Amino acid sequence: MTEIRPATLEDFDLAFDYIEKLWTYNTYDRDTVLGVYKNVLEGENDFAFFLFDDGKPMGFCHGTFFNTFWLSGQTCYVSSIITNADVRKKGYGRQLMDHAKSLAEARGCHAIVLDSGLPREEAHKFYEIYGFEKCAYCFELKL
Repeated sequence: MTEIRPATLEDFDLAFDYIEKLWTYNTYDRDTVLGVYKNVLEGENDFAFFLFDDGKPMGFCHGTFFNTFWLSGQTCYVSSIITNADVRKKGYGRQLMDHAKSLAEARGCHAIVLDSGLPREEAHKFYEIYGFEKCAYCFELKL
């Protein structure tokens, strides 16, 4: 039986493991990520949750709500969504996204947006099957 559980401070090690697996091309300072994680847990515009199946973690999702002129109002940005590599294509990603979508609808969001690293082609297929459309390029400027 699957269950969505909000992330807690006690879940940090599990969240950190997912974060490192999602962006393998980055290196992470554990203490810095812990600070960000605490901010997410305390943020009124942030969410983070896990999906468990029979008590075993299957995936993680994190996002934030913000206002944008582009979409004329409240928008949900899914920053992180990942399932265990050995259980992909078994519906867990859809369950994570469905829950994020429910949270976004409850907040009155006009859309969910996300970006995805260019090498993550399998994830891109999932997003398109789910109903997302390619609408922009993502750029970053590290400071």
